[in-house]
Amino acid sequence: MKNKKQELISKIDVSSNRKAADLVIKNGQIIDVFNLEFIRGDLAIVDGTIVGIGKFDGHIVIDAENRYIAPTFIDGHVHIESSMVTPEEFAEIVLPHGVAAVITDPHEIANVAGIDGLSFMLQASENLPIDIFFMLPSCVPATSFENAGAVLTAPDLEPFYSHPRVLGLAEVMDYPAVLNSNDGMIEKLLAALKHRNKIDGHAAGLSPEALNSYRTAGIQTDHECVTAEEALERIKRGMYVLIRQGSAAKNLTELIKAVTYKNARRFLFCTDDKHLDELISEGSIDYNVRLVIQLGLDPLLAIQIASLNAAECYGLTSKGAIAPGYDADFLLLDNLDDVKISHVFKGGKLAAKNGKCMLRNPYKVKAGTKLTTSVQVPSITKKDLQIPIYKSGLAHIIEVIPNQLVTKKLIEKVNIKDGYFVSSPTDDHLKLIVVERHQKKGTIGAGIVKGFGLKSGAIASTVAHDSHNIIAAGTNDHDLLKAVETIVKMKGGLVVVNQGDVIGSLPLPIAGLLSKKEFKEVNEELHELHLALKQLGGRTNFNPFLTLSFLSLPVIPALKLTDLGLFDVTIFKHIEVAVK
Repeated sequence: MKNKKQELISKIDVSSNRKAADLVIKNGQIIDVFNLEFIRGDLAIVDGTIVGIGKFDGHIVIDAENRYIAPTFIDGHVHIESSMVTPEEFAEIVLPHGVAAVITDPHEIANVAGIDGLSFMLQASENLPIDIFFMLPSCVPATSFENAGAVLTAPDLEPFYSHPRVLGLAEVMDYPAVLNSNDGMIEKLLAALKHRNKIDGHAAGLSPEALNSYRTAGIQTDHECVTAEEALERIKRGMYVLIRQGSAAKNLTELIKAVTYKNARRFLFCTDDKHLDELISEGSIDYNVRLVIQLGLDPLLAIQIASLNAAECYGLTSKGAIAPGYDADFLLLDNLDDVKISHVFKGGKLAAKNGKCMLRNPYKVKAGTKLTTSVQVPSITKKDLQIPIYKSGLAHIIEVIPNQLVTKKLIEKVNIKDGYFVSSPTDDHLKLIVVERHQKKGTIGAGIVKGFGLKSGAIASTVAHDSHNIIAAGTNDHDLLKAVETIVKMKGGLVVVNQGDVIGSLPLPIAGLLSKKEFKEVNEELHELHLALKQLGGRTNFNPFLTLSFLSLPVIPALKLTDLGLFDVTIFKHIEVAVK
């Protein structure tokens, strides 16, 4: 095996044309993401590194047949747990879509199992055909207004900074803790600045004045912008803006309006949360690239945003470009109109071809007991789900906005019986509950949601950001209880119930978030689940389960529900459902 000195000498020899390269790609149009232009020439690769562009001999020569050669894409912020499969399966899905590196925040599994969850994700992402980098969860729990499965302090996170794939501190969602200089948050910020100097933000709804404090604290990115104006405010303050296009939050069409040739280097792409079926059918960052090109953005600029910008934002100095000294992670594209990927190379090796992954890690990491016994719920009755309403019949209602994480705060008259709320499919007023599921605390929050349009039945899930308690919505209490009961028996997952019968389910026994199965089998189960969901009626212009999963996240306006009750994010405190 070569030592570092021999490796460097060998690379220099090849770059100087004194030796043949390991691999040479000929007859390709190389995309120069620095100057946004094309380069004609051979691409020489040694030991997984690009060593030259020009004219070279190689032990292996591949004819690109006039295809475009682009750097692989980088997802700047993703929660792998939202795919509901393990990192190994996730890698096999996204690699054929040209994504060879992701920046992940494992705060979903960390909120369930703490450092055990973090350790599992790190171990399960070793030796994969993509690079999975980590930002350490900053908010476990996300707030103090709910019960989560774990608490992570600055000392808990400290040992993880020594891991080579840990880049910094993940999205700081608890912005009041930052603005009020909460001691625990300050310690986390200082540790990140000391070790890595990379801190992600989560500035949903923050004013320009609050952004001043947020940025002063060392927070450098935000993926929560929903308007072009918000994006520009963050750019003005030296932040990077991550243009998000996931399953629940689809902000790209609006945010791309803020991108110009003057400021484009401060933008990158992310998916944040994207479900398995959409990753398979639409893709990952490649979908974002295609979409902005369709909206009129220069294809070379789109590719720069998807590669170089993300690499520079997170200090990945050997990634994001086709140039000497960079990792040989590149794509062969048939065209730039729809970004059709024919080949994906990772470290100079063919990793995917025509939509099929060619590399796979044969070793699976087994989840520990703490992760596989995470659903702990005492028995509950209909009485536990009651919502008292005053004689006026008025109530605070959460209204969902299709394909957005933010919700509306409504006050409407609701159906009542014996002084308690009764779901009304006619009015689209459904009961929403959140059941603590980590430590058998018995806490249950109950509220009212509008916008799902269900005509019958109930749906429930242990994917409920970010504390991942059980969340359920339904047209009647009987089906709601059946849904929760089924979730407990499955040890986590998603379920559809109608008239007392379970008509669809997807078990997620690893922390109530991940399946143990291969992604193709999980996708089939997810398809069956959506067919079952159609039997309940309801709206079809958004993903009901994904939307449901964010209704318990008390850091995104305006109304959310936790296991401790209805939460008004605009004033950051719990409120009554009933309106006097």
